[in-house]
Amino acid sequence: METLILTLHVVVCLALILLVLLQAGKEGMGVIFGGGNQSAFGGAGAGGLLVKITATLAAIFFITSLSYNYIAGDHGTDESSIMNIQIEQKAQPSPDQTTK
Repeated sequence: METLILTLHVVVCLALILLVLLQAGKEGMGVIFGGGNQSAFGGAGAGGLLVKITATLAAIFFITSLSYNYIAGDHGTDESSIMNIQIEQKAQPSPDQTTK
């Protein structure tokens, strides 16, 4: 199961990289300095096939990230807790050794 989720995760990562690189920027450097369109989504609107595919792949990316982390993670038991470790105490000298 770990291998399947990890493989799907890597494929989604590569697809996300390609889709983000395919999408055109808003208006270049003019947007940074206050120029350009005042609309929140630019002139093209909010839709678009690439935007919807990117959002879907981003959701799959987060799901596979969390799933792999949960499956591959170490589910600790009570024995592995730091709270259950007994601290060794120094051995008390026996009464025979103190009288000598």
